[in-house]
Amino acid sequence: MNTPKRYTITAALPYTNGPVHIGHLAGVYVPADIYARYQRLQGSDVLYICGSDEHGVPITIKAKKEGISPQQVVDKYHEMIKKSFAEFGISFDNYSRTTAKVHHDTASDFFKKLYEDGKFIEETNEQLYDAEANQFLADRFVVGTCPKCGFEESYGDQCENCGTSHNATDLINPKSAITGNTPTLKETKHWFLPLDQYQDWLRTWIVEGHANDWKPNVLGQVKSWLDDGLRPRAVTRDLDWGIPVPVEGGEGKVLYVWFDAPIGYISSTKEWAERTGKDWEPYWKDEDTKLLHFIGKDNIVFHCIIFPSMLKAEGSYILPENVPANEFLNLEGNKLSTSKNWAVWLHEYLEDFPGKQDVLRYTLTANAPETKDNDFTWKDFQARNNNELVAIFGNFINRVVVLTHKYYNGIVPSPNAFSEVDEDTLMMLKKYPQIISKSIERYRFREAQNELMNLARMGNKYLADEEPWKVIKQDEERVKTIMFVALQIATALSILSEPFLPFTSNKLKGMLNVSSSTSTPLGTGSEEMSWNSVSKENVLLKTGHQIDKAELLFAKIEDAEIQIQLEKLAASKKANELENQSVEPQKETIEFDDFTKLDIRIGTILEAVKVAKTKKLLQLKVDVGIDIRTIVSGIAESFSPEDIIGKQVTVLTNLAPRTIRGVESQGMILMCDTSDGKLAFVEPDANVVNGGQIS
Repeated sequence: MNTPKRYTITAALPYTNGPVHIGHLAGVYVPADIYARYQRLQGSDVLYICGSDEHGVPITIKAKKEGISPQQVVDKYHEMIKKSFAEFGISFDNYSRTTAKVHHDTASDFFKKLYEDGKFIEETNEQLYDAEANQFLADRFVVGTCPKCGFEESYGDQCENCGTSHNATDLINPKSAITGNTPTLKETKHWFLPLDQYQDWLRTWIVEGHANDWKPNVLGQVKSWLDDGLRPRAVTRDLDWGIPVPVEGGEGKVLYVWFDAPIGYISSTKEWAERTGKDWEPYWKDEDTKLLHFIGKDNIVFHCIIFPSMLKAEGSYILPENVPANEFLNLEGNKLSTSKNWAVWLHEYLEDFPGKQDVLRYTLTANAPETKDNDFTWKDFQARNNNELVAIFGNFINRVVVLTHKYYNGIVPSPNAFSEVDEDTLMMLKKYPQIISKSIERYRFREAQNELMNLARMGNKYLADEEPWKVIKQDEERVKTIMFVALQIATALSILSEPFLPFTSNKLKGMLNVSSSTSTPLGTGSEEMSWNSVSKENVLLKTGHQIDKAELLFAKIEDAEIQIQLEKLAASKKANELENQSVEPQKETIEFDDFTKLDIRIGTILEAVKVAKTKKLLQLKVDVGIDIRTIVSGIAESFSPEDIIGKQVTVLTNLAPRTIRGVESQGMILMCDTSDGKLAFVEPDANVVNGGQIS
C-alpha cells in the first residue's frame, strides 16, 4: 500500500491489575505515539486507539487477594492508567475499556457471527479442576513446569521464561494457584478456533508476504509457531468474570480474554465514532486503510496468529500491514517485575519529575528495545538529559532566542547575501524531514530521534563556527544573515521534534510564536506549518516576525534527584530479599549438658592474611584471653584482611584442631548470613575483655 487514505493505529491494551511502567512505555506506547503524531503532521487521517484490558484470571486473583470485587480492581487501575497516559502526552484519539457496554456488545456479536458461520469447533474435554475450590482452573489459576523449557513456574496459558503458549493440561506437575492442591481432570464443554485450518494461509501471508517489511523478531516467532504446528485454541473459559458466552450452552462460561481483548480495538473505534459522529467501518474494513498494531514481543502470537485468524474467519475486516513489536526493557540490569516492585511506575515518575515528560520519552526512545532487550538506568537518564537535551538542543535554542532579542528586540532580521556555508546549511535543513521520515516509516524510532538531535547539533555547530557574538563588532549586516539562518533551524526543530518531544515542541512554538497543523495556534504567528513545510518552504520564519522571550526548554537534573530514585529501587530490592529469605528450621533438641560442653569466648583478631591459592580462606591470629591461637576461617569473600584487624569476634575455643590447607586451625569464628548473601560477625554490643565467656 503506497498512499493509504487513512491509518488505524492500535497500541496493546494495558492490563488493569496494576499501573503502567517504563517497560510498557518503551515497548508500545511511546513508539506508537511517535508514529501517530508523525502521520498527523504529514496531514494523514489518523485514528490512534487503545483502552484498558479488564477481563481475565489475574484480575480475579488480585480481587480475591485484596478482598474487593474485580470491578473495583479494574475501576481503580483504569482511571490511574488513563490519567497517566493523558499527563504523559500519549495522544490517543480514544481510550476505552473492555468492561464498557459497547465492547461487550461488539465482542458478543463477533463471537455469534463466527458461531453462526460454523467457524468454531465445539468440544467436551477434560480440564484441570480444583475440587476444594470447586472450580475449573483457567490459565493463571494453575502453575506448573513448562513442557518446553522446564521452567517450574509457568502459567497455564504461557511460559514467561521461554514465551511458549500452551494449554493448562500441557503443564508438568500442575498446581492450583488458589489452594496449592494438585488438580484433577473434569469434563467441560468449550468452543475452539481451529487455528490449524489457517496455518497455510498465515505462512503465505506473513512469512512469505511480509518477509521484507516485518521485523525479524516478529517473523522468527511466527515462523517458530507455524513450524511447531498450530492446534485448535479455546475461545471460552469456565469463569464468572468476563463477557458471557452468548449462545446456548454457554452458561457459566465467558469469552477467553485473548479472544475478547483484541476486539477492544474495534469497540474503542466504535466508541470514538459515536462520540465524533464518524463512520467507524472504513477504519477497519476499507482496503485503503493501513492497520498497524504496536505491541511487545509477548503479544506477537496473539496479534500475528490468533487475532488475524479471527478477522479472517469473520471475513469483512482488513488485516494489519505491520506489527512492529519491540523486545523487553530491563531496569538497572534486571528484568522488570511488577510483583517485585522492580519498576519505574509512570504515575510516580510524573509526580517525582513534574514537567519532564519529554525527558523520559527521549530516554526511552534512545534506549528503545527495537531489535533486542535493552536497559534503562537512572544514570543514563540523567546523562541523556544533561548532556544531550540541555547541552545540545536546549543550548542551541536558548542562544538563538537570546541573541535575537539582544540584537533585534526579538524581531526576525532581514538576511543579506548568503555565504556558501549558509546555503549548504539551509540545503541540509531541507533534507532532514525526509531523513527522519525514512527511519520512522521503517519503525526505527531510535534512529529517527538521533537524526533529530543531529539537526540540533548542526545548529550548534553553525553558531559556533559563525560566532555572531564576535562578528557583531565588525559586521552587523553579516550577523543578520547568521541569525536568520539559525532561526530557520530553530523553527524546523519546533516542527520536527513534535512526534518525539511534544511538550518541548509546544513550548518552542510558543517562544517562536508559530503554530503547526496539529497544534493549537499560539499567539499571532505565521500560518500553520506541517512536516513537509520544512523541506518545501524556503523561509519558515519570515523577516519582521516577532518572537517571544527565551525560556529554558530543559533543566539540569542533579545527582540528588537521581539518588532518590536509586534508593527507591534499593528499598524494593531489600524488601524482596527479606521476603524471599529462607530460615533454616530448628535443629533437633539438645540437653543443657550438651550446651555446657561448648566453650565460647570473646576474642580479638590481631592478624589476618589470605591463605595462598584459595578464594574463601583467611588465616587469623586471635587473642582469646587464655592464649593467642591460629584459626583458618572461610570469610575472605565477605571481608578484606586489613578491615578486620582489631575486630572483636566470638570463638568456639574447644573445637578439636584440624589442618586446613597445611595450617592447623585451633577453633571456629562464629558467623551468620546477611540478606545479601554475605557473612557477618557475631560480636558483643559493648567492649568485652578477651576470654569473656558466652553462657
